[in-house]
Amino acid sequence: MTDTHYDLCMVGLGYIGLPTAALFADNGVKVIGLDVSSRVVDGVNAGRVDIVEPGLDQIVARTVASGQLSATLKPVPADTFLIAVPTPISDDKQPDLSYIQAAARAIAPVLRPGNLVVLESTSPVGTTEKLAAWLAAARPDLTFPADAGEDADVHLAYCPERILPGKALIELVDNDRIIGGMTTRATELAQAVYGHVVKGACIATNAQTAEMCKLVENSSRDVAIAFANELSILCDKLNINVWDLIALANRHPRVNILQPGAGVGGHCIAVDPWFIVSSAPEEAQLIKLARERNDGKPHWVIDKVGAAVTAHANAAPRIACLGVAFKPDIDDLRESPALEIATALAGLHTDVMVVEPHITELPEGLAGRGVILTDLDGALAQADIVVCLVRHSAFNDLAGRLGAQHTVIDAVGLTN
Repeated sequence: MTDTHYDLCMVGLGYIGLPTAALFADNGVKVIGLDVSSRVVDGVNAGRVDIVEPGLDQIVARTVASGQLSATLKPVPADTFLIAVPTPISDDKQPDLSYIQAAARAIAPVLRPGNLVVLESTSPVGTTEKLAAWLAAARPDLTFPADAGEDADVHLAYCPERILPGKALIELVDNDRIIGGMTTRATELAQAVYGHVVKGACIATNAQTAEMCKLVENSSRDVAIAFANELSILCDKLNINVWDLIALANRHPRVNILQPGAGVGGHCIAVDPWFIVSSAPEEAQLIKLARERNDGKPHWVIDKVGAAVTAHANAAPRIACLGVAFKPDIDDLRESPALEIATALAGLHTDVMVVEPHITELPEGLAGRGVILTDLDGALAQADIVVCLVRHSAFNDLAGRLGAQHTVIDAVGLTN
């Protein structure tokens, strides 16, 4: 494997890394994917994927068969390294950069003069500089932007991913990309690399602005969602149909209120605002309040279900939770408020069912509590309380299938 020249090494083959690697490979770039999971690496090398993303399985199979894409557990030299690894938050809402640091340790031994390293992982402002420092500490024989500027041996840039799960292969191509180099040379090199795949504009800025841009994009949506979620709580108290209210308000030409939900999930919107708060806690007041409102919405839903259980004629009513993914029509459970709600209900009540059409088995936190994964027909036939948590297309006809025996807690407007 080390005898092969690779144009690009994709560090991390998850929901972002694998589609990105596959698209580059499908556009004539020789790509090697690096991951810590032997299951992922073996799957890719066999032309298989375990990510639900329309069209991804065909592209991976095609590019692996043609020799343009392969995967490895061991770092190898390449011209460009793209890093797309997780950046979670700790229990105290501080950013965890350990995966990026581990990626730096992994690729440092194989770096060569002229290499470009691009960080795609959503990160706090200043992370690209930290990445450069970690690489420099590991490779004192090479120069980096902090000490050599434009003449550095290794160039670094930040280019955040900005895709919608389920449309990754479209948006990786069509969306504009923000590219912030630590030097002008790094920006230009990164623009040329992304030009192999991206049809949108590759817009130049500096690394810190690019880092902040991704955080601001997701924080803006988080604040807007928090307003909608707060409206749903207010309207419930005032006995007003929030869905009708929003539809009426949105008829104003300059009003566009989003739809309430069970909370906010996923690896971006539920996490990224905390990166801003951690960097400037005194200044990020509104962002923090919005994040707390959205983090609190699952607890409000759980309380609503608890009240319904207490009021029910059956001493131990059967509960059906519709959906545990973090958003409609995907299998991704990361940071899912619906999963949080279902897990909490399973801890409080003995007879809980889950309907999630996009998974074949429950995560350990639910399966270990005796929760049953069933289909919609089975759930509605048995349930006393139906809790609508995700607006999957498979549930679109739910309103017509509910009966008088069902108590419904609808957090997403499926029955409106």
